[in-house]
Amino acid sequence: MKNSILFLKSRFFLKQILGALLVLFLLVVISMQMLAWTTEHGNYIVVPDLSKKDINEVANILAAQSLRFQVIDSANFRSDFPKNAVISQKPLAGSEVKVNKKIYLQLNPSGYANISLPELVQVTKRNATSKLQAVGLIVEKVTYIDALGKNMVYGIKYNNKLINPGFKLPKMSGIELICGNGNRPENETPNLNQLLQNKK
Repeated sequence: MKNSILFLKSRFFLKQILGALLVLFLLVVISMQMLAWTTEHGNYIVVPDLSKKDINEVANILAAQSLRFQVIDSANFRSDFPKNAVISQKPLAGSEVKVNKKIYLQLNPSGYANISLPELVQVTKRNATSKLQAVGLIVEKVTYIDALGKNMVYGIKYNNKLINPGFKLPKMSGIELICGNGNRPENETPNLNQLLQNKK
């Protein structure tokens, strides 16, 4: 028992304890370094908010932070965002990513896409309005002419010109519907241009 106590107090034992602690400390440090190396721990970058920024500004911001980007298919035009500006991004702003991570961007187009005018002649004003709203067009004005079909569409005008089904015009454009008022026209077989001329 006495010999055991003397051994515990000996320098040799203390050196062994210190050596073991040193080895343990080194193992912990090496393990943490290896973990940092394999996972790039500590090299994360916070993704900036790119919303409403144009693509040139985005390129400069991401390059300065060692991040890359790729533009995916542009969304439908949004009037509340500048043209060619970022509408959405992935990963989201505030996310932590590794160096050289690619950020996927969706841009606002430079303008509305063109829409084909649907077939509206001989359709009621109510149904025509619903069809136009469904494709992104706006009924800006309704003009009534002498024609027996009350509230029946007889023609469509855009920029004061008669247009036919299939005509391409920008989404959100305002158009004019030419509808009948239910009255018999003076000429039994008038054409639309004549009716519009009489309206003036």
